[in-house]
Amino acid sequence: MNFRNIGILAMLIVGLGSCSVIKKNTDEQKSASTLSAVTGKKWQLIEINGQAVADQVNGKMPYLQLDEKSYSASGGCNGIGGDLTLSNNGRIKFAQGMSTMMACPDMSIEQALSKNLIAADNYTVKDGILSLNKAKMAPLAKFKLIQDNKQALSGTWELDYISGPRIAFDGLYPNRKPTMTFDATSSKVSGNSSCNNYNMTFKTNGTAINFGPVMSTKMACEGNGEATFFSTLEKVNTYSINENTLTFIMGDIAIMRFKRK
Repeated sequence: MNFRNIGILAMLIVGLGSCSVIKKNTDEQKSASTLSAVTGKKWQLIEINGQAVADQVNGKMPYLQLDEKSYSASGGCNGIGGDLTLSNNGRIKFAQGMSTMMACPDMSIEQALSKNLIAADNYTVKDGILSLNKAKMAPLAKFKLIQDNKQALSGTWELDYISGPRIAFDGLYPNRKPTMTFDATSSKVSGNSSCNNYNMTFKTNGTAINFGPVMSTKMACEGNGEATFFSTLEKVNTYSINENTLTFIMGDIAIMRFKRK
C-alpha cells in the first residue's frame, strides 16, 4: 500500500470517528430535549384505555407530574407517587409507590391509572399530548399539558369555604368574608382578611401557586377568622378554576374555595 492510499485510509478512519462523536452528541442532545419536554410539568389525564376522562373526577382534576427521578399523580381521589426512571429513546419506568387511602364515589379512573402507570414502558409527546404506552400497543393513557392559567386568576374572589376550624364558616366570618383580588400583570394580590386590608405577591407554574409574605394593616380583630385565613393560605400549593369557582389545594385536598365577585 503506497503513502497516498495510507493517507486516504487515515482520513476515512478520522472521519468515521468524528461522525460517531457527532451522532453521540446529537443523540444526547435529543434525549435531553425529550426529557425536558415532559419533566417539571403537570399533565392532565384525558384518556385511559382508549376512553375519554372527564375534566374532574370526584371534583378533582386527574393529573400526572414527572420530575427527573420521581412522579406524582391522582386519578381524582388519592394522591399517588413513587420513583421514576426516564431513559434514552423514550423509555420510562414507574415504581410502585405510596398512596393516600381515601375512599371516593368513583375509584375506576384511579385504579386504571395506577395499573397503567406500572405497565407503561415507553412514552411519546406530540402536539402537547403525552402518551404512556406498553411496547407498540395502543396508548395506555394520554395527558394534555396544563398551561399556566395565571390570567384566569385576575379579578376579585370571595371566600366561601375553608377547611380546618371547628367553628362553622358563618361563625368564623359573621360580618365580612375574606377577599382576594389578583393582578396577573404585576403578580400581586390584595384584599381584606375579614378584618385588615393586606397585599402580597404570588407566583404560578402551571397550576402550582405560592404566595409571598403578607403585609397588612394592624387593626385588632375579634375571633380567629383572620388568623385562620392567613395560616391556611400558607399551606396552599396548587389551584384550580372551574367557571366562577377558585379552589386552593394542599397536595390533593381542597382547603379553600372562593366565588368570583
